[in-house]
Amino acid sequence: MESKLHPASIVSNIKSLIPITLEMETGQYASWSELFKIQCRAFLVIDHLSPKPTESSASSSQTGDKDGKDKSTPPPPESSWDRLDAIVLQWIYSTISNDLLHTILKPNTTAYEAWKTLENIFQDNKSTRAIHLLQKFSNTQLDAYPNMSAYCQ
Repeated sequence: MESKLHPASIVSNIKSLIPITLEMETGQYASWSELFKIQCRAFLVIDHLSPKPTESSASSSQTGDKDGKDKSTPPPPESSWDRLDAIVLQWIYSTISNDLLHTILKPNTTAYEAWKTLENIFQDNKSTRAIHLLQKFSNTQLDAYPNMSAYCQ
């Protein structure tokens, strides 16, 4: 029996593929999440950003012949799905700030749960965050920056 290596398991440094570190202060969630989804599609683990498939949906898709033999390919072993989910979870954890990591870190969580928690942090408070950023921008003084380029950044 030949064992194939999953593409996601060969990623040695996800930070080189997702150069943005997600932080609360920078407001780069949209860019970070898009880059993250692109890598998940490229490495065939985009399904880990969705709820885990249930056992009944996996078993109902299999069809057997009249002898009771299964002609479809069996679903991947549970441990394989869990291993890939752990890889995606590592990607999430390694591309966010320490503050966010400590906010979302929970025992026995899945990549999907971490993904949704981050989404809720950044998307649920859009109007509150916009007001905060507008106030921060309004109170910013030009003389605190060495030049116009630094101010614009």
